[in-house]
Amino acid sequence: MRIFLFTLLLYACNTGQQQAKVSTTTTPDAAISTTDSIIPAVYDTDGKLIKVTKSDEEWARILPAKSYNVLRKEGTEYAFSGDYWKNHEKGTYVCRGCRLPLFASSTKFESGTGWPSFYEPIDKRYVTENRDESLGMTRVEVECARCGGHQGHVFDDGPRPTGLRYCINSVSLDFVKE
Repeated sequence: MRIFLFTLLLYACNTGQQQAKVSTTTTPDAAISTTDSIIPAVYDTDGKLIKVTKSDEEWARILPAKSYNVLRKEGTEYAFSGDYWKNHEKGTYVCRGCRLPLFASSTKFESGTGWPSFYEPIDKRYVTENRDESLGMTRVEVECARCGGHQGHVFDDGPRPTGLRYCINSVSLDFVKE
């Protein structure tokens, strides 16, 4: 069963963009060709999350420019400019790079920052947190644990029950409606 799931994951990650619905927009920052699917986490026999690895050239080819800049170059989008900061639909927010489910709409809240904010990930194992000392301050960076894509930062000024605010870039995510 694990071999089947591993094979399915590899197939989906390596050919998903070919099977996806193609966007009709021709601008460089058009939404990445997506499917309405979520690719679940798959673990190896040691219980470690199986990673998605692509070269920088591959990422640049399959991601829109804005998503590539954020996911692979640790950039950020302008506040109040992303697709999801005002989204109130029910569903799941997945990593735009590998489609790992990262955040549930039930944990999203209005932070007033202009970025989608969540008080917890779907599974703590799905995000990696790293010390970030860029821009003359110390913050905690959030990455997708499967593909290493930069998502945003986490702060300790969120609501109950966790007190956390995962401040995430819309261009790092896709939304799968319930």
